[in-house]
Amino acid sequence: MAETIRTSEKPSNSSSLNPPSRIICHVCQKQFSQYTCPRCNSRYCSLPCYKSHSIRCTESFMRENVVEELRHLQSDDQTKWKMLEILKRFHSEDETEPLDEDVDDSILSDDTIQKILSGGEVNFNDLSLEEKKRFQRFLASGELSKMIEPWDPWWLKPAARTICLSKDGAQLIQPMANREDLESDQPSDIPCGPKTPLPSLRMLISTEPSPLLAVHLVDIIYSYCFTLRVYNGDWQSDAVGSAMVVLSISSVLGQAGQPETVQEALCYCLEQTCSPAYRHIGGLQFGLALVDDITNLLSLGSPALICMLCDLQRMIMAAGRELKSEKQRKLRKSETKSKLKLAERKVYFIMCWVHEQPNKALSSLAAIVSAEKSSLMEYGGNKSFSRTEKNAAGNKGKALIEEM
Repeated sequence: MAETIRTSEKPSNSSSLNPPSRIICHVCQKQFSQYTCPRCNSRYCSLPCYKSHSIRCTESFMRENVVEELRHLQSDDQTKWKMLEILKRFHSEDETEPLDEDVDDSILSDDTIQKILSGGEVNFNDLSLEEKKRFQRFLASGELSKMIEPWDPWWLKPAARTICLSKDGAQLIQPMANREDLESDQPSDIPCGPKTPLPSLRMLISTEPSPLLAVHLVDIIYSYCFTLRVYNGDWQSDAVGSAMVVLSISSVLGQAGQPETVQEALCYCLEQTCSPAYRHIGGLQFGLALVDDITNLLSLGSPALICMLCDLQRMIMAAGRELKSEKQRKLRKSETKSKLKLAERKVYFIMCWVHEQPNKALSSLAAIVSAEKSSLMEYGGNKSFSRTEKNAAGNKGKALIEEM
């Protein structure tokens, strides 16, 4: 028995004597429909018919798709590439001229687009050579950055001044009833504090802590703020890459450095910021803005600093877990894991030290950082500072730290 051809959406009962019917495309009325529009349930046979069946429907669908993907962006490379593909297709469709149907201006192939529409995963390796070239040109043009909402650092928000921790440094348990009331006042992007109490420094070391820990704290804060601003606040999207950026910027965490003055610590961080690897991000002006971030965080007091260090610790630990699943040469992988483990220990020790510091000492350190920024700006944009200048100015800075 021949199959039935339908042009309406009325349901039909199929059986062995009455095989299922096939629906004609609602757009061209020539081919059998293979797809259904997720918004209006209109049946269509191909991508051209989908684009032409309703401009309002396709545009609104793509906008909602982009917003939904941004909300559920996961911390794996495959999902990131999928998000970039959706944004790229949305941009290309806005620039497509609908009057010329014979010219294919789409950057992605029909098969790739249909795979995205059906909810399938698409990564960079799935693209053809031509698609990869077009995608790379799209990234280089800067169009993607225009569609990403700028990130507001959590330490600049009013809620950061109201962070509270327990006396032992642990995160306070907040009742669910109160969380809804405070949802607007305390955004979720403010990192949580430690889940367990912080031990006393006497339990970690038998001697007095070094007076240079305040200088090391400045170095660590700079590297944290640098990394979060580079990753637009989302280090979870690439924990390994974020941790590597921290180690490359921080002398204390990445090079086992022991800066003796605030100026020496800042000069090293600024030199890394102005290096060829990161110069394109903003250079010296970007680095001086990060010095302001250090001042702001120090002025918030120990609760905010503990939350910051705890977030940095989580980043480094997440990077260590991701390294276990990555395929690298054993020697290089072992060296990276050792650096991450040592850095995580240093961050935890500094966290315990910050917990025992009075806010007055942290405020004094913030004033020192602010004063050092003023002196650094007198160099008139010079990107490097000699060891002689660092040490000459360092003696004065060291005395200030010892007084703390």
